[in-house]
Amino acid sequence: MRRIRIGHSPDPDDAFMFHALTAGRVAVDGVEIEHVLEDIESLNRRARAAELEVTAVSAAAYALVADRYRLMDPGASMGKGYGPILVAREPIDPREIPERVVAIPGSHTTAALLLRLYCGDPPLIEVAFDRIPRAVLEGQADLGLLIHEGQITHQAMGLTKVLDLGQAWERDTSLPLPLGVNVMRRDLGEAVHRQLSQALRDSIAWAHAHPDEALDYAMRYGRGIDKETCRRFVLMYVNDYTVTLGEEGRRALERLYAEAHRRGFIAAVPPIDPI
Repeated sequence: MRRIRIGHSPDPDDAFMFHALTAGRVAVDGVEIEHVLEDIESLNRRARAAELEVTAVSAAAYALVADRYRLMDPGASMGKGYGPILVAREPIDPREIPERVVAIPGSHTTAALLLRLYCGDPPLIEVAFDRIPRAVLEGQADLGLLIHEGQITHQAMGLTKVLDLGQAWERDTSLPLPLGVNVMRRDLGEAVHRQLSQALRDSIAWAHAHPDEALDYAMRYGRGIDKETCRRFVLMYVNDYTVTLGEEGRRALERLYAEAHRRGFIAAVPPIDPI
């Protein structure tokens, strides 16, 4: 029995898509799966060292690890017209963002790359993603860059949206915004790649066929949100692009890397060779 470690974030959308694999509803012949739950920036850093056989990473981070990891076709987090948002305690003119301190969830996240693409280089502090609202409310930062369910719960926390980077991306590209992807170490070989990708597809399909059980599991990672808010958030990011990137998903990734390379934020455009 071969042991494969799969890293993913402790957030509702990842929990929803991986539930069937976690609970044994979907199995992989000859493979024992160990789930490793860490925040996305920690997984990005572990991917830099190729520690885990399979892992979720920020789409931006894939450009840094593509020599060791291959894209999985299933499992991507993409939003069409929505994505990371910048929030503040009170309204701020977006033109002031470059001079304001921004709390970000990690320098390797796609959200941080989008901030650079759209807002230049404001002063930054790195904060765990789930602590960013508190950092803004307590005045440690002027703005917070929110990912995960904070995108739809920020108003209840007393925060106001200053800029929606997902809307900006759609306005400029008419494409979905690629935020997260799943990757497999290239040294596993194509046969194992195909086996693991099919298992993830089956896990996502199982969750959609049994949404109440999968949502009950996802609620464990919802940080206090109710079930309907959890359902809304999960369905924002476990969508058609999660089942398969498709032509549009691939074009979105290509556009993101082309823009980042043109601006000098990444050294090269990585291969888009999902399986």
